[in-house]
Amino acid sequence: MAKTRNLGEVLQEFKQQRLVMQQELQKVIVGQEDVIEQLFAAIFTRGHCLLEGVPGLAKTLMVSTLARVLDMQFKRVQFTPDLMPSDITGTNVLEEDEHGRRNFRFVEGPVFTNILLADEINRTPPKTQASLLQAMQEREVTVGRETYDLPDPFFTIATQNPIEQEGTYPLPEAQLDRFMFNIIIGYPTLNEEERILSTTTRQEKVEVRKIFSARAILNIQKLVQSVAVSEYVVKYVARLVRATRPKDPETPKFVKELVDWGAGPRAGQNLINGGKAIAAMEGRFSVAIEDVKKIAIPVLRHRISTNFQAQAEGMTNEDVIRKLLEEIREPEVEKFEK
Repeated sequence: MAKTRNLGEVLQEFKQQRLVMQQELQKVIVGQEDVIEQLFAAIFTRGHCLLEGVPGLAKTLMVSTLARVLDMQFKRVQFTPDLMPSDITGTNVLEEDEHGRRNFRFVEGPVFTNILLADEINRTPPKTQASLLQAMQEREVTVGRETYDLPDPFFTIATQNPIEQEGTYPLPEAQLDRFMFNIIIGYPTLNEEERILSTTTRQEKVEVRKIFSARAILNIQKLVQSVAVSEYVVKYVARLVRATRPKDPETPKFVKELVDWGAGPRAGQNLINGGKAIAAMEGRFSVAIEDVKKIAIPVLRHRISTNFQAQAEGMTNEDVIRKLLEEIREPEVEKFEK
């Protein structure tokens, strides 16, 4: 009879597998530990990511390598101004059989995969962006009268180039809110850049091992959901999210001056789910306030809008969030009397 394992043993095993997965990814990707951790957190909680960074920072390579390590189907779409919704979702094709009868057959688009890389999502018109965002939210595609379910698991990782904005279609705030994380990839350090130059200019091809399968990811998502969240953490998350809204009576004075609008309830859900993923990846049973703080910037960065006053003072969205993390007090733990 097989021995049943407790949650602690399962979490410790997951922690080790996650470290192996990171080591495999870092055979190809130099540095970027925080970015990799946030990508893992999104995948283990069914979230989607928006990656931003200048060209040449290995955004596409990172996602394709991640798909190889996870042994999942991967497709990449280069978004262009002439891309149509049917180029992503698929279309009905008219066919004629040997008896001369005609009927329509649905041909799946690239969205029917486990990991979809939407490269330069802001280069395509809103109609095409909307078709992808519907698929992300509903995890299904409607063509004509038929609705088709997307594979499970399904993740979208979209990229944006923050430099050249001419001729682009910036995502509206309501659509940005569909992304769990907005991850900004920075330049490498001097040591990392030297390692990149020495490893990528050789002829060697690096092979990565497959650590998880699509079915294993589904089990991990259930495991992450089972991580406990105390009322104490829920109260802190609610305080933090509400403090981003300038019209809330409890909001700090600097937010009222610098922010036009703040984050909605989905931000709080993502903070708690992301906290669960961070705790599980470290082999812990429950979410700590530090887990929430760790992912607060990528969760909130694209969900608040700063005004001209903030720009005049040189305050970015990130600066506002950092100041909030310093100012928002943790709720007091209730003491039980004997």
